[in-house]
Amino acid sequence: MDLGEVPVGAIVVCHERVVGRGHNRRRLDQDPLAHAEVVALRQAAETLGSWRLDDATLVVTLEPCVMCAGALVQSRVRQVVYGAPDPKAGAARSLYQVLDDPRMYHRASVVAGVLQDECAALLREFFRSARRS
Repeated sequence: MDLGEVPVGAIVVCHERVVGRGHNRRRLDQDPLAHAEVVALRQAAETLGSWRLDDATLVVTLEPCVMCAGALVQSRVRQVVYGAPDPKAGAARSLYQVLDDPRMYHRASVVAGVLQDECAALLREFFRSARRS
């Protein structure tokens, strides 16, 4: 992982098997869409040979943003598990509830706060170091 990337990682699990992995690659790829969730979803779709990830769970260290929540809805992911909340951009609980909004055509169950302290500490340290640089 590029040291300038925000340290967010994601995996997609389907039938007890990791089918996709991703970490932020925006700087590395010069791609504004290369968030950890999107990278993991793309790999999972390729691995499974289908864009529909109905039986999949995405696990990510930081609450998904609006773009990633939209990608999760589009891919029909069954469940999203995340660690640290994102009070400035979170679209699963903090600012919006995109993933389980009853107005959406697809809803994913959400499990928030798994290893929250560890995930938040990793992000705090990254931003603390970035400010010192």
